[in-house]
Amino acid sequence: MADDENNQPKKSRGILKILGFALGGLLLVGAGLGAGFFMFGSNQPDPSEEIEQIIERKMVEAEEKKAADEKAAEGESKVAKETPEVETFMTTYFEFPGTFTTNLMNSRKFLQVGLGVSTQYDDKVMGNVEAHQLGLRSEILNTISEFSEADIQGKAGREQLAKALTESINQKLIALEDFGGIQEVHFTSFVLQ
Repeated sequence: MADDENNQPKKSRGILKILGFALGGLLLVGAGLGAGFFMFGSNQPDPSEEIEQIIERKMVEAEEKKAADEKAAEGESKVAKETPEVETFMTTYFEFPGTFTTNLMNSRKFLQVGLGVSTQYDDKVMGNVEAHQLGLRSEILNTISEFSEADIQGKAGREQLAKALTESINQKLIALEDFGGIQEVHFTSFVLQ
């Protein structure tokens, strides 16, 4: 019996240790869960709400920028002139497909140009140009070949060539359709080689 008395305090100490460890473990688990909830489980905003906030912020910034721009424009106090009332006509353009290449007069060089024509007459003029492209291409090549290298130098030379082309195209159209109607010739490319 004496042995039983010595064993009881040892057993109660062992049980107290086990209970202490169990309570300590539960306390640690509870503290971990509490910290986890505090860090990760609290109310986090919905991503769609965050996107809406960003969009609203951008819209407010855009409105503020627009207001600042308007205020700056008012500060400059620029006054626009009124456009005079002038009767204008619509200009119609036609670009010949491809390029025109021909030798220049008294030269070993040749000229390669892309051409377009314009008119303020009705679509019938451009219909005539389109219908008679073959004859007009021939007339254009003949006119270009009458110019020398010196004749087409500079802006003035190109303007003279354009004027001569306008006249020759109109003469050909008058011969074919009894009306020219081309008002200007435009160079879309101009290469002298």
